[in-house]
Amino acid sequence: MKITYNNLEEKIAFEGIILPYFEDCQGNYDSLEVLNSNKLPIDYLKSKDLFSGQKNQIYHLLISNEDRALDLVLTGLGKRENLNGDILRKAVARGYKELKKRKVSSVGIYLHDVKIGLKCNYAIAKNAAEAVVMADYKFNDYKTDNKKECVEKVSILFNDINDNFKNGFNEGISLGKNNILARRLVNEPANILTPEELAKRTIELGKEKGFEVEIYDLEKIQELKMEAYLSVAMGSEKPPKFIIMRYTGDPEGETLGLVGKGLTYDSGGLSLKTTKGMVTMKGDMAGAAAVIGAMSAIAENRLKVNVTAVVAACENMISGRSYKPGDIINSMGGKTIFIGNTDAEGRLTLIDAMHYIVTYEKVDRVVDIATLTGAAIHCLGYDATVGIGNNDEFFKSMDKSFDKAGEKIWRMPIFEEYKELLKHPEADLTNTADSPGTITAGMFIGEFAREIPWIHLDIAGTSGAKKEKEYISKGATGVGVRPLYYLAKDMAKKTR
Repeated sequence: MKITYNNLEEKIAFEGIILPYFEDCQGNYDSLEVLNSNKLPIDYLKSKDLFSGQKNQIYHLLISNEDRALDLVLTGLGKRENLNGDILRKAVARGYKELKKRKVSSVGIYLHDVKIGLKCNYAIAKNAAEAVVMADYKFNDYKTDNKKECVEKVSILFNDINDNFKNGFNEGISLGKNNILARRLVNEPANILTPEELAKRTIELGKEKGFEVEIYDLEKIQELKMEAYLSVAMGSEKPPKFIIMRYTGDPEGETLGLVGKGLTYDSGGLSLKTTKGMVTMKGDMAGAAAVIGAMSAIAENRLKVNVTAVVAACENMISGRSYKPGDIINSMGGKTIFIGNTDAEGRLTLIDAMHYIVTYEKVDRVVDIATLTGAAIHCLGYDATVGIGNNDEFFKSMDKSFDKAGEKIWRMPIFEEYKELLKHPEADLTNTADSPGTITAGMFIGEFAREIPWIHLDIAGTSGAKKEKEYISKGATGVGVRPLYYLAKDMAKKTR
């Protein structure tokens, strides 16, 4: 599928078009040449309560256009004073999926009337382009009867294509593609995407996008005494790979650190999950996918910021070498850990990754992102990411970044009483602190962030979708890619 933009006056033939309307059908498209003098039956649709431009509404029409039919989709934006980027993104995505379902080969998206609500050319172009790219994706790579997608070209039509519009369009394409990059990684089955394969693909992305990649193998990981990480990894026959990504866009500026959980498969170890619980565990590296996708977007858009990301990639499996409940293990940061459950493994890999990035890469602020706890789902369900952090200003930037991406986040508290739950009578820490489990799990990781600004994101609920949404397909969502990109972009603005 090829996506472009064109001036409204250009004569282009389409098989399907999308017309966004504000509530009460504010917007007039009757003069469009593509309609071939057909007057849209807006008053009739309103009178029958079929379409009035309300948010989330959609209506399909088939009209005559010379010697062929034209598929027309009306999509609602709601009240124009309430319009924001995500409402536009969802409306465009909804219309695009409707036309794709009807097997059209070319789509025109008319956005000139959107400007009476969303006045920024940059935002209009970015969100529309992002919507199309993200809505077009579906994971069917391993279907033997996988048919070629029917939509071949999409054009965004606008009457004021200036540099702001072009820049927004290009950023939207980039962010959409890198969101899908993360989705593809998460959707890959674990027999394909091993730690070694994840490292290999990251190297290829670094060469393509323009960021440095360094891989530490088992010998180097042992040399660094990443004992918590190794305790999880040693149950698998597949060796761990410690992935380091570095992007330098501002040699004199501060460095943002990103840490992604990279369990390419999690059986639960000796604290074995049920079969049902294991089926989706190929996605236990969604945090890694998020930071890889974010690094790709940051490098691709040449942000004036420095970002270093790390992933402690491995599998949590069962063998005679597996770590056991009741074990006491060490960590790279020097703290000992009592193992109450081998299925609380992600936090063990993350603490060594956190200690490494803070101590060796000397980042100035850091975010870890992980499919960490089922408790996150009990807290916020599947629609919002759990966040905790030790710095209010830093978290405000993260909150704004999620809002720009149309993703939801909710900050949980860190109370002194919760810190007591991390302690164990036989070791410095336990990997199975009592409730509130999603908070104590995050705080466990925060113990190794030292005193620098730190945010923990638990995406256990938001990393996958059980059903298709506007611009999200069933399966991996690519959550975190765009918020982390916006966080880096915000940091670049503040340090200039």
